[in-house]
Amino acid sequence: MASNKTQSSEGAMVEYVTAMIGGQLFGLPISRVQDVFMPERVTRVPLSSREIAGVLNLRGRIVTVVDMRARLGLPQPEDGKVPMAVGVDLRGESYGLLIDQIGEVLRLPEAGMEENPVNLDPRMAKLAGGVHRLDGQLMVVLDVDRVLELETKVQMAA
Repeated sequence: MASNKTQSSEGAMVEYVTAMIGGQLFGLPISRVQDVFMPERVTRVPLSSREIAGVLNLRGRIVTVVDMRARLGLPQPEDGKVPMAVGVDLRGESYGLLIDQIGEVLRLPEAGMEENPVNLDPRMAKLAGGVHRLDGQLMVVLDVDRVLELETKVQMAA
């Protein structure tokens, strides 16, 4: 019976929307991604943490914009490129995760996901649900709940 389970889990595939943040490849489970958009007219929120870029109106919804570079402790880009945003939801609230660049959708075997390696940057490890080793590249799988729940704690503490 146990061997059956292994075989069926090997067959399970997960789709990820890939994104580059600070030169690192990240994957977001496609089931959590609502949309991808260009963030326009982001309004800064007074007294919010630097990880909150602000809020914006996206098709009538108020979206809290999270600066993923700040979230990961990375420096701001100096190339002047306009960031992209990946729209995600948590408990009915809408969020936009600011990323450097959106990539393709990858379909990967669920069984291929590994635990975070010990040498993974701790700032990434606390937001990662695991990693996939791709051809010569490590894709860090973002745990959307962890990315956003840390935000709520910051806000409550303020």
